[in-house]
Amino acid sequence: MSTYETLANFAQTWGLLYFVLIFAGVLVYTFWPANKKRFDDAAQMPLRED
Repeated sequence: MSTYETLANFAQTWGLLYFVLIFAGVLVYTFWPANKKRFDDAAQMPLRED
């Protein structure tokens, strides 16, 4: 196996794992119960009349 193939395989495997973990972290942050009020307020912002 060449060095390029080894490096490409390493990058694909660990890159995928990295992005899956980041995605899971974003989902946890989004659906964490303590953040509900913050996101509800942000969703209502365009409807408020100042």
